Amino acid sequence: MKTNPIIVALDVESAGEARTLVRRLGGHIDFYKVGMELYAAAGMPMVRELLDQGKHVFLDLKLYDIPETVKRTVAQVSRTGARFLTVHAVGSVMRAAVEGKGGSDLELLAVTVLTSFGREDLDDLGYSCEVSDMVAVRTRQALAAGVEGVVASAREAAAVRHIAGPGTILVTPGVRSAGRDTGDQKRVATPAEAIRDGADYLVMGRQITRAADPAAEAARVLEEIASMSLTGYH
Repeated sequence: MKTNPIIVALDVESAGEARTLVRRLGGHIDFYKVGMELYAAAGMPMVRELLDQGKHVFLDLKLYDIPETVKRTVAQVSRTGARFLTVHAVGSVMRAAVEGKGGSDLELLAVTVLTSFGREDLDDLGYSCEVSDMVAVRTRQALAAGVEGVVASAREAAAVRHIAGPGTILVTPGVRSAGRDTGDQKRVATPAEAIRDGADYLVMGRQITRAADPAAEAARVLEEIASMSLTGYH
């Protein structure tokens, strides 16, 4: 059996809402993303609460600051037991993060290009390349810096896997089942497509968290993935 690849995004306004979602999902999900909204509302106590329940935590803070600040922040996070932490795929930032985590079990993920970005957003930032080219460049920079994984949209998953090889963790946000609302995401794919193209983990939010029955929706997504694979998930 392969590990359940779904990371549910707890993009909610309060610890109470997060607790309700975790309770409703029960044993169907054991990996949760705490992003900036929930972190601003509930902070590290929420992270520790999830860890105390035996859950894995993806702390999605997308760190981007001067190296010393990044290094010291990552050192603090490394002591909590969180599994993943995101930093921007900028050389000095990633190198500082690697130094900060030291010999801990924390795994660093470099954010390549946000899934809400399109070519016009790169133009606005002064880059003349395609999104896929920027993702490729930043993936190579992440490998050189020594982080454990990268975050990239499912649209670039196959290319990232080709560049990074089998040992790099690939986390893909912007995943939606066919026919579902894509919200503010511009580069999306289905869960099965993302796994097929090399993703290890899928970050999923509204499709599951806003479903009438989140646990049933999570189970349905797993069945959708398994239907395209010879290997089941648990």
